[in-house]
Amino acid sequence: MSVNKEMKRVSTAMLQAMKDRQEKISMLTSYDYSMAKMVDQAGVDVILIGDSAANVFAGYETTLPITLDHMIYHAASVARGTQRAMVLADLPFGSYQGSADEAYNAAVRMMKESGAHALKLEGGLEIIANIKKIIAGGIPVCGHLGLTPQSINKFGNFGVRAKEEQEAAKLIEDALALQDAGCFAIVLEKIPAKLAKAVTETLTIPTIGIGAGADCDGQVLVINDMLGMNADFKPKFMRHFANLHEQIITAVSNYVAEVKAVKYPNEDEQY
Repeated sequence: MSVNKEMKRVSTAMLQAMKDRQEKISMLTSYDYSMAKMVDQAGVDVILIGDSAANVFAGYETTLPITLDHMIYHAASVARGTQRAMVLADLPFGSYQGSADEAYNAAVRMMKESGAHALKLEGGLEIIANIKKIIAGGIPVCGHLGLTPQSINKFGNFGVRAKEEQEAAKLIEDALALQDAGCFAIVLEKIPAKLAKAVTETLTIPTIGIGAGADCDGQVLVINDMLGMNADFKPKFMRHFANLHEQIITAVSNYVAEVKAVKYPNEDEQY
């Protein structure tokens, strides 16, 4: 009798079971094969290919310019580097906010061409019909409420959302609608911790927070930010778990010095 020793891939059912037993869910972004492989080996439950690749990799001020083709490229790179983590990919701005058919076609392309296991879409009731169409086609969807970066031009800034009673009530309404539509989880970004706690306790599906306090069912951060690669970016919710900005600059400076001094490569480093 053969024994299958392969580690199980994290699934939507496993994430739900984690919420049910009150085990926190860990999520980080990745955008390339090498980083995804390390993040996966470190035990992260979900790897998000965020449209934040527009900021981190391309240097844009917003996430709006990144295309579906770009996102498929990044998601496919990450999928090839993972064995255990769920691979969750953002659908980019403009690919799903139109008709339900357009949203479904974009979702199918992402799933077929990237190898992602699930998709994340920003918005609530405004796109609920589109989300239902995607889920009806057998594609798992994670919602995203609060600060939704694809709507930055509507908000006008990256500040905390849903501080006022009316917007908070709308967020709860949207969260319930996303759950009823069949979403397996919802990301809550940059909202008051008390509101995030209330939403988490109201929903039966998991919530994943970023700048939303400790009471969400899980947490997500941009990998470059938490590794301290973006030294100047440190909002209140951000913790640098390393200081790679300084370490990388030091390493590259040492390399440049060794090359110019003809100390690299030495005799042991050549054929």
